[in-house]
Amino acid sequence: MPQIEYALNAVGQAKTTLGIKAVDGVVLVTEKKAQSVLVDQKSLEKIALLQPNMGMAYSGMGPDFRVLSSKGRKAAQSYWRTYKDSMPASQLVREMASVMQEYTQRGGVRPFGVSLLMAGYDDEGPQLWQVDPSGAYWAWKASAIGKNSISAKAFLEKRYNPKMELEDAIHTAILTIKEGFEGAITEDSIEIAVVGKDRKFRVLSPEEVKLYVTEVE
Repeated sequence: MPQIEYALNAVGQAKTTLGIKAVDGVVLVTEKKAQSVLVDQKSLEKIALLQPNMGMAYSGMGPDFRVLSSKGRKAAQSYWRTYKDSMPASQLVREMASVMQEYTQRGGVRPFGVSLLMAGYDDEGPQLWQVDPSGAYWAWKASAIGKNSISAKAFLEKRYNPKMELEDAIHTAILTIKEGFEGAITEDSIEIAVVGKDRKFRVLSPEEVKLYVTEVE
């Protein structure tokens, strides 16, 4: 289907996003360099919270991501109102994948021009999922999407350790995204989010990001 190919091309030309699953949590890291030095970097957000124990990041078209974020939050809130509990990560992933698949076959709409990396922690432990514009989804130990995804995955295959803890995963994620990064990495040029057994999903502050970047230099 040509429209899905166009959507995948939009993802392939976008800034890189990657995720790593550790034994005690998941980390997401994404580039958020602006197209112009005149853009206020603080206004750029590429990671969204869906529910306390789950969030997602993207590569592709920002406006499409905002629509999907809204739909994901509504699904999670609907589940909470019914069961008074957080929606299982795999179920929320399927919900998002179904929405994206539906937009490949409905008249008057086009496929979403984004791929998602969704990170969560529930009774099944840490989980990392990738959802593509076609609605296809997979669980990963570590994955990357976007412009430098091929080289990033090759780097992760060499560095990934299934026994690594979250702190080590954060360092590995920064080193991975640094491989294809143009210029120096700063707290303003990447965004990092974590979720874990005793850690709700949250985006790290610029000060925390700066500390981690300094540690891997």
